[in-house]
Amino acid sequence: MASNSMSSYGSGLWTVKQNKAFERALATYDKDTPDRWHNVARAVGGTTPDEAKRQYDLLVRDIESIENGHVPFPNYTTTGGRSKGRLRDEEKRYC
Repeated sequence: MASNSMSSYGSGLWTVKQNKAFERALATYDKDTPDRWHNVARAVGGTTPDEAKRQYDLLVRDIESIENGHVPFPNYTTTGGRSKGRLRDEEKRYC
């Protein structure tokens, strides 16, 4: 697997460039577009309509997992060394 992510989405041999092209193609060719997966695959390059549809199905599954609370929130650390997502007062002003 070429991805560094633990996500299913993007876990194939797709490059970062292909994934970005895939995302742009999804925005361009919606579900009502005739030959959607053919158009998406052509926009991505180096993939088939079936592979483009599979990539989409993986993306949908990942989104559902996130929305259903099956993916934990990351524990980011601010530059000040504080953790658990707490922001200092001066950081809150920019949110």
